[in-house]
Amino acid sequence: MNPTDRFLKYVLFDTQSSEETGTTPSTPGQMILARELVKELQAIGLEEISLDDKGYLMATLPANTKKENVPTIGFIAHLDTSPDASGTNIHPRIVKYEGGDIVLNEEDNIVLSPRQFPEIKDYIGQEIIVTDGRTLLGADDKAGVAAIIEAMAYLKAHPEIEHGKIRIGFTPDEEIGAGADYFDVEKFGCNWAYTIDGGQIGELEFENFNAAAAKIFFKGLNVHPGYAKDKMLNASYLAMEFASWLPVAQRPEHTSGYEGFFHLTNINGTVEEASLSYIIRDHERSLFEEKKSLLQALVNRMNEMHPGSTTLELRDQYYNMREIVEPKKYIIDYAFKAMTAVGVTPLVKPIRGGTDGARLSFMGLPCPNIFAGGHNFHGRFEFLPIPSLVKCAQTIVKIAELVTEE
Repeated sequence: MNPTDRFLKYVLFDTQSSEETGTTPSTPGQMILARELVKELQAIGLEEISLDDKGYLMATLPANTKKENVPTIGFIAHLDTSPDASGTNIHPRIVKYEGGDIVLNEEDNIVLSPRQFPEIKDYIGQEIIVTDGRTLLGADDKAGVAAIIEAMAYLKAHPEIEHGKIRIGFTPDEEIGAGADYFDVEKFGCNWAYTIDGGQIGELEFENFNAAAAKIFFKGLNVHPGYAKDKMLNASYLAMEFASWLPVAQRPEHTSGYEGFFHLTNINGTVEEASLSYIIRDHERSLFEEKKSLLQALVNRMNEMHPGSTTLELRDQYYNMREIVEPKKYIIDYAFKAMTAVGVTPLVKPIRGGTDGARLSFMGLPCPNIFAGGHNFHGRFEFLPIPSLVKCAQTIVKIAELVTEE
């Protein structure tokens, strides 16, 4: 089983998503890749292949077991790469890692170093795929795409492995939070699914942040500065003062594990108008609600000081899938057993972020997340150990086998 060639092919497609276009998919490259995948799925012999005008691709590997009542399970990955770094003209390179620094780009002096990324030392002696230091790699989530398709091809080629009906799905625009927007859960038709969108080998995640987005607007009063005494109200100063009221210890750079945060993502301001944009995250629903309440309290406080100056726009984005998945713990147990069976040590931990699986879980499709093997997503130092990618594909095959056996 070797999904590497598939991965190296897929990363050549520029599929960066964009929050600016307002279309689905948000960029044409995602649809181009989806159409290419349709050809591959047809060649493998999958059935019920469908690609809609939004870029959602689904297909079926029919059951080959005579056992009755075997659940239909699914595997899902996303087509897009992050807009945080260029995905144009990716030049992947396979390196046999023997320790020390890897020079990604000698001309620009770009070096992948264990001093900055000590986790790379876990892969000494392995072949890893790196970038040329000028783009991201795209393992998030083309490693997931490659592992799923390779696993389906393997199961198709090995009918001695009994399995039930398997559905696979590839979504657009996950990186901009829109991957589940038009996902047809009823059409997908699964009892449960797994997103193949995690990082290092062994990751098994069924907890994620509760998430909200907030934007605070400040209205000032501009007066000629020479005559501003007791008249001017500088909206930018209001924004700065407001930001200082939020707890420093609850910024992303000071949190880990289950700790939530307020993350200032954008600030704009003049004397007349200013705004702050935040994302709010917490694993615990009660603490999540407290964070939102604190923002409203601070807005009220600012309006008491400067009546009518401040308004808040607040919207929830997604919730912690744990409350959906945990009551059906057998879904996690299958993944745990499968990893162990193929020689992978499961690393059960919370996602300090979001995933399509979180929204899909609340749409009626319980959907924990499994490793795809990559590291340092969304940047030029991204890398993918090839043995981790292979183990991902093997885990998918083993899950299908275990669900049928048990």
